[in-house]
Amino acid sequence: MRRLASPLLFILTIILAACAPATTPSLQTDPQPASVSTTSAPSQAEADGLTRIDQQGAVIVEVTPLNLDAPSDQLEFDVVMNTHSVDLSMDLATLATLTTDTGVTVQATLWDAPRGGHHVAGKLLFPATNDGKSILEGATKLTLTIVGVDAPSRVFEWDLGG
Repeated sequence: MRRLASPLLFILTIILAACAPATTPSLQTDPQPASVSTTSAPSQAEADGLTRIDQQGAVIVEVTPLNLDAPSDQLEFDVVMNTHSVDLSMDLATLATLTTDTGVTVQATLWDAPRGGHHVAGKLLFPATNDGKSILEGATKLTLTIVGVDAPSRVFEWDLGG
């Protein structure tokens, strides 16, 4: 029995060493970029002047318009959502509206992103026209509202300088 104890102990040590992580786990949480406000105030502007950030609840949502200066038939927005506790499998096209200060409101037409997970990035598309007229025509302010993403409402605003 004693003859078997040493080899078994050696084999057990090898197995445990092979299964152990190569580095010790860090107690540090994911650092936030310096440009992101740690307050829960919605719609904070990033350094580039276009990205807006909302940090309500357990989900951080970043929205950047891609073609406000030269819209085609669609207005495109990059949307990045990050969390460690909420499933992000929702279809943002059903939860997002775009409104101008001239009173025009349109529903998103497509959320082009992978479904699910805790770190999701994609494109949110809206029609650029309503009744044959550009929704940006005459507008000086644009508001994107997203409801139901771990907060009742997230509001992102841009001045169009019109």
